[in-house]
Amino acid sequence: MKFQFSGHDSFICKHFWLKKGYDFIEQAGSFNDESAVVDLGVGKNMVTSISYWMKAFGIIDSSNKITDIGHYLFNNRAGKDPYIENIGTVWLLHYFLVKTEKASLYSLFFNEFCRERHEFTKDQLAKFITKKAEEEHKISANTIQGDIAVFLRSYLTGDFKSSKADLEDEFSNLLRDLELIESYQVENSDGRNIEWYRVQNIKRTDLPASIVLYSILDNVAYGKSIPFRELLTGYNSPGAIFALNEEGLYQKIEDITNTHKNIIYKETAGVRELQIKGNINKEEILNGYYQN
Repeated sequence: MKFQFSGHDSFICKHFWLKKGYDFIEQAGSFNDESAVVDLGVGKNMVTSISYWMKAFGIIDSSNKITDIGHYLFNNRAGKDPYIENIGTVWLLHYFLVKTEKASLYSLFFNEFCRERHEFTKDQLAKFITKKAEEEHKISANTIQGDIAVFLRSYLTGDFKSSKADLEDEFSNLLRDLELIESYQVENSDGRNIEWYRVQNIKRTDLPASIVLYSILDNVAYGKSIPFRELLTGYNSPGAIFALNEEGLYQKIEDITNTHKNIIYKETAGVRELQIKGNINKEEILNGYYQN
């Protein structure tokens, strides 16, 4: 897929935007209509941003048609979590944000950049993204810096010393509760404090095993036997997308195999793999999560 940067107009995705955008499209609204500003109750730039995030999270497709996962989550009558009250829904949306690649930075970061380093500065991330982008075409430094700024704000918890607008971002930020990225400062040789960022691969106790299993079943690259190493470090793997360490992934797999008798984890002669017997409906896996 062609790399895509910008489109968010410097706005992070606010907690209520996806539901608001879903209802708008469901009522035959168009993001291109002048009336969208009134109908959505936001500024013109925010209309553009809502449209962008709806596509980035896979809630609508490139033709502005609502997707299956959009209806599944946000439908007014049958939606499983229309107001995003479950942490599992936030993890699921994070998965789709990385998987859809409509916002290329997110996939490049979790699938590729984090293979090289887990601690980084903005400049280091910018150099990596610039190099990847230039495989297709030259892109302006300002565009990449703007994308990185929104990316970091999407996951970071603020310091509560910022402006009123920043505090509003802090409390309406859709992805902040995942705690995937943290910041800290390091003093350089000139005595200046440099902002650094860290992604820690940990157990992720708040990540439901059902969401991990859904991501495995949804990955078209996987067959019926999947090596543990592929699940830990492969492209769009649960280990990569959810920043799981080896122990954390093993615990999720243990939860999965304890719940589903037709899913088996085997270790034979040093080879570890997950085996899926028969066909498992991934939507039923989600149904099981939301029924609990």
